[in-house]
Amino acid sequence: MSYTVNASILLTELPINERPAAVAAAGFDGVEFWWPFASATPAQDEVDAFVGAIQDAGVQLTGLNFFAGDMLAGDRGLVSWIGREDEFRANVEVVVGIGRRTGTTAFNALYGNRIEGADPQAQDDLAVRNLASAGEAVAAIGGTVLLEPVSGMDAYPLKTADDALAIIARVKDEHGVDNVKLLADFYHLAVNGDDVPAVIAAHASEFGHIQIADAPGRGEPGTGDLPLAQWIADAQAGGYSGVVGLEYKATQADPFAWLKN
Repeated sequence: MSYTVNASILLTELPINERPAAVAAAGFDGVEFWWPFASATPAQDEVDAFVGAIQDAGVQLTGLNFFAGDMLAGDRGLVSWIGREDEFRANVEVVVGIGRRTGTTAFNALYGNRIEGADPQAQDDLAVRNLASAGEAVAAIGGTVLLEPVSGMDAYPLKTADDALAIIARVKDEHGVDNVKLLADFYHLAVNGDDVPAVIAAHASEFGHIQIADAPGRGEPGTGDLPLAQWIADAQAGGYSGVVGLEYKATQADPFAWLKN
């Protein structure tokens, strides 16, 4: 099994640009991040420092989120956020630039929350256009846009695999863009009540990426009740050939001790 470490939720005791080296020191050769900057269009020296930290550590950046707004304040993406279209488009340019420099080809576009007073249909229509535009942009570097059901935010409308797949189908049908794929985060799907084995059986070969954490708690595998090893094996048997992102909250000093058992 090939794992990649999400260094936005793990190794948080370290500054962002020290985490790639820590991932390498822990024995991994892949790292993924949420958007690591405070704005959609960071200064060039910030981007250079981030890319340099990854290159100096000798790890592959396997995935990167688009800018999602103020995550600590509850934002969960700009894709469907009416009024921030220009900001999203500007961010796409930065993301593609980082992808080109690092060889990264997987880019997670958090959909965004429902906005009070906004028409949900108008938000979805905007999201489809934005995802198509992002898909076309990352296609220039062989990239894939990932779309993820998320738990813990009532206002976030994509909660099941079918929710995300319906939007992905619209992107393809309405714009002919076919490089938007499902990010199957087994933790989010499970706690949202989705039938994870059924999702795997029906769609494993179409997954753009898998991420894992145990439930309840979102801790390491083995801290909860989810049959993560079985689900990963089933996904691989069903045609998934990518890496698996470790996107959990550490519950002990060595967040990777479970791999040594």
